Amino acid sequence: MMRFTVLGSGSSGNAVLISSDRTNVLVDAGMSAREILRRLALVGVDHEDLDGVLITHEHGDHAGGLRVLLGSLRCPVFISEPTLAAYTDSRSGNGNGTEAAKRAEALADRTVAIESSREFRIGDVDFEPFSVPHDAADNFGFVARRDGVKVATLMDFGHINDVIRHHLQGCDAIVVESNHSRDMLRACHVYSWDLKQRIASRTGHLSNEDLADWLETDFDGSARNIVLSHLSQRANDPHLARITAETALRMRAPLYRSDAKISLSYPKEPTEWFRF
Repeated sequence: MMRFTVLGSGSSGNAVLISSDRTNVLVDAGMSAREILRRLALVGVDHEDLDGVLITHEHGDHAGGLRVLLGSLRCPVFISEPTLAAYTDSRSGNGNGTEAAKRAEALADRTVAIESSREFRIGDVDFEPFSVPHDAADNFGFVARRDGVKVATLMDFGHINDVIRHHLQGCDAIVVESNHSRDMLRACHVYSWDLKQRIASRTGHLSNEDLADWLETDFDGSARNIVLSHLSQRANDPHLARITAETALRMRAPLYRSDAKISLSYPKEPTEWFRF
């Protein structure tokens, strides 16, 4: 059996839990340690039963809670060397010198080195990572596999390229970014012009409209569940994101209809368990 839940997703922090009968993997730790532990308890998983924490990239909304969280965990952290270097580098903007030193100390002898282009295994779940275009040191999405079931997770990427298209084929479920509405991003008075440009760039974040283009023209229709993630809390609306995706599925050519269900993830609570 494979199952997953998005413990939380949005501008304020992201974390996903992927489980089999014998393995539990926490993907990213972008919320506070207390909040992650609370949400693990909400979905019925003891933090002591985690077999690994997988970090996709160093940005605070994906790794900001990791250092403190490690004080409550015994499992290793699976992280690539470029991401580890960026996470513990005081010059990266992720913390001052004291915080960087604390991060390095917390991760000492706790890491398993992985590569963003080479498969690895945690417990009895196989992970097939692939690089995605984002302004981080080594950001990747991945396909988790167990007993023929394939679950893809990818957040923080600016456009869908051929590598992403390839890896999303044949998946049973997909957790994918639908970060912003283009119009809402342009009109957002809180964001600076530079930030808007970063978000909208090809190494920024995926828009509702870009995801809709993929759903209508390139999605192979195999996934039963598509969970929209990393919705901006200032430049998007959950109902708009869902309607845009569902409309794209209805616009597919008659020969390529899809019964995929569009679901939302939330910043303040976990999703239901998706089971396969």
